[in-house]
This record gives sequence, C-alpha cells and structure tokens, in this order.
Amino acid sequence: MFYSTLISTDQAYQYLNESQWLFIDCRYYLDKPKQGRQEFSQSHLPGALYAHLDRDLSSAVVPGVTGRHPLPGVDTLCQLFSSWGVDQGVQVVVYDQGPGMIAARLWWMLRWLGHDRVAVMEGGWKKWCEEAKPVTKDLLLTTPRQFIPNVHPEMVASVDDVVASISHADIKLLDARTADRYRGENETLDPVAGHIPGAISAPFMDLVGSDGCLRSPDELSERYHAFLSTSQASDAIVYCGSGVTAALNILAMEHVGLGMARLYPGSWSHWITDKNRPVATGE
Repeated sequence: MFYSTLISTDQAYQYLNESQWLFIDCRYYLDKPKQGRQEFSQSHLPGALYAHLDRDLSSAVVPGVTGRHPLPGVDTLCQLFSSWGVDQGVQVVVYDQGPGMIAARLWWMLRWLGHDRVAVMEGGWKKWCEEAKPVTKDLLLTTPRQFIPNVHPEMVASVDDVVASISHADIKLLDARTADRYRGENETLDPVAGHIPGAISAPFMDLVGSDGCLRSPDELSERYHAFLSTSQASDAIVYCGSGVTAALNILAMEHVGLGMARLYPGSWSHWITDKNRPVATGE
C-alpha cells in the first residue's frame, strides 16, 4: 500500500522511522520568504528535509518573461529528488505550515514526473504540533538515490492551451486565488489586477475546513461537480498567482476520484507579461 494524495498525521507518525519513507517540510510565507527555513531549523518532523519554494521548487525568475515561480526543468528536479534520496520505492510525505498550499506544489511536481508515492500530510505542521507528536531540530544526512522520471506532459497546460480555453466552453478554467484578487480588487502581488476571461473563481482556501484539513470528499465532490458540470477534471485548467496554490485544487480533485486537472504553471503572473492577452475584472 502507498499514499498518493493525502495522509493523516496519525498515519504519517506510524512511518517516521521507516527507511523507505521520506518527509519534506515545505513551510513558506510569501511575505516572509526566509521564515519557513528558519522555523525548520528550530523544529521539524524527525527525519525531515526542507524544500524552499523559491530555491528548490522554482527556477530563476526572468522579469517580463516568466511568472513569479517558474517551474524548474525536468533534469533539475531529477537532480534534486535524487539528492534527497528519492527513487521509485520511496514514499514521500510533504507538509507545510497548515492546509497544504505549498506542499501541494511539491506533490504536483513529483506526480508530474511520474512518482505516485507522494502524499500531503493533512493539517500540516500546525496539526502535528497540536497533537504533541515528536519534533526535532536534528538534520537528516541523506543517501542519494537515482530518481528516474516518467514525465506526464498532459498534466501541464501551456499559455496557448489557456488562450484556447477562452473560446471552448468544455474546457473549464479555475482561478485558485482569493475572490477579491479574481475580481481585480486588493491586488498586492502582481502589477495587473483581474483574471483570465472565462475563468471561474475557485479560491483554494475554500477547500479547507475549520480544522485546517481539506473538507470531506462529499463536500469537495459537490464543489467540483458544480464547477465542471459535464466536463472531466482532465478538461480543467487551474491557475493561481504563480502556479503554487493552484496545485491544492488539483490535489483535491484527484483525491476525490475526479482525475488530474492540468496546471498552468506560470499562472496569472505569467499571463500578464504579455500586454496583448485579455484581462477581465469583476464577477
């Protein structure tokens, strides 16, 4: 048995000392990009490694060309995963400070490269600590392994795919940012406000219940059936500000059995690099 979407804190606890299990801490704060790494150095799950959103899970930003968190190349990711000690037999568990909005980015990357043995820990670091489960400040010395990719190009939507979706009703475009940013209000991260024409507002935080975990499968299924109508998840494209929090929507759809939607990695911050691309505001 392996976990490919979500894993509870209790389930994760049972495997802390398993040699074929690897825990990755993805804590990160957009307004304080150094804080996650600092928190990790003070306390983390025993045996966990740290993955930094900017340095490990993104490539270099090219102003006016890329979005804020460009997707790293396949070779770069293979080198990273190999250095962590990931091969086809390793179960990876990823977590962040809470509901999984950063951890889902790494989950998506591993699934994109064909590694199905990866799951996001429900409730993340916050829930783990609330349950008084063990933590440490000791650092793990890894043994490199060979990560062999099996790339799934169908999981990625290009900007041309997104342009095509505007005139194709069967392709559902979901915007995972907050509703106010979708409407073009309170834009604090990107120089242009609004959304891609035809996109449906699907804020990622609406997926999260009061306990800090994803809502029940029934609630999630109802939500996505309303969004997708008769379309399949594979016909949906999800974006956010920079290709990070959108992955939580993709994870949720996969978890409830709807299939794997596509990610537009550059997302809104890439879309607006071309002034000729249309922008909509309001509902």
